[in-house]
Amino acid sequence: MKSLPSLIALAIFISPNLQADPLPSWNKSASKNSIIDFVNKTTTEGSKDYVVPAKRIAVFDNDGTLWGEQPMYFQAIFIFDRIKALAPQHPEWKNKEPFASVLKGDTKTALSGGHKAILEMAMATHAGVTTEEFNQSVRDWLATARHPTTNRPYHEMIYQPMLEVLTYLRANGFKTFIVSGGGIDFIRVFAEETYGIPPEQVMGSSIKAVYEIRNGKPTLTKLPELNFIDDKAGKPVGIHQHIGRRPIAAFGNSDGDFEMLEWTTAGSGLRLGVYVHHDDAKREWQYDSPSHIGQLKRGLVEAPQRGWTIISMQKDWKTIFPDQSEKKTN
Repeated sequence: MKSLPSLIALAIFISPNLQADPLPSWNKSASKNSIIDFVNKTTTEGSKDYVVPAKRIAVFDNDGTLWGEQPMYFQAIFIFDRIKALAPQHPEWKNKEPFASVLKGDTKTALSGGHKAILEMAMATHAGVTTEEFNQSVRDWLATARHPTTNRPYHEMIYQPMLEVLTYLRANGFKTFIVSGGGIDFIRVFAEETYGIPPEQVMGSSIKAVYEIRNGKPTLTKLPELNFIDDKAGKPVGIHQHIGRRPIAAFGNSDGDFEMLEWTTAGSGLRLGVYVHHDDAKREWQYDSPSHIGQLKRGLVEAPQRGWTIISMQKDWKTIFPDQSEKKTN
């Protein structure tokens, strides 16, 4: 797996005391100012809004917030590819939905069953293997798979402006966490190299695992049983169980992140709630309320009332993806 994203993040890391613009890929805007103003106020000793380093917790959704999510969640594409790869071992899938539709290339029908269908496919393709085997399958996939419209590796379908936010926050004493509805083990494979976020600071949905001895060696084997869904109201619960502190900043892009932003900004003291709005059809995609994925309806309406920041990808970001001509191939 290439380390381009992590190198880019490292290249933009300069001490905030020396760097004139900590967010160089951002245009001058109220959104950019809200982030910088928040960091300045919460990290300046003597400020009424000062927050001690131990409590500087920032949480980020992954799909649609740190990297793309169109035409479907990237982990769903991974699952589809795994179904095709494992199909010879499961002849029954030819006549069993949603697997049959995947094998026919009919992803729309395969996904028509919603989260239940995705969960069924995830457990069928992720369970029965050790955690090491699963991690290697993700690494192998990331090394070869390409996005259908940009032809970029999926781990390079990340947002340069958000890489800068992560780096900027960490340079100012924040701990950055991923809180995703996607699979925790899937994200942990690439999060540290791609975002600079270590595995222990990644939360996500999960299936259960069991400890066992295989060939004389202790292993963890993934089971076809649901453990936790880290989405919507589950996000604050996961944060509480995993971190044990209420964040002071939260970044999302959909109504699936609403409760995370709501819970974060309901705490005492200065708080920051941020939505990434996908409104750039030319360089990325344009979608919000009428969308089959990443729907942003309630959040778009209530964000101004709650004092949350809405980032316009079209107006606020000079660039979307790292080091590329950002014209899509179709």
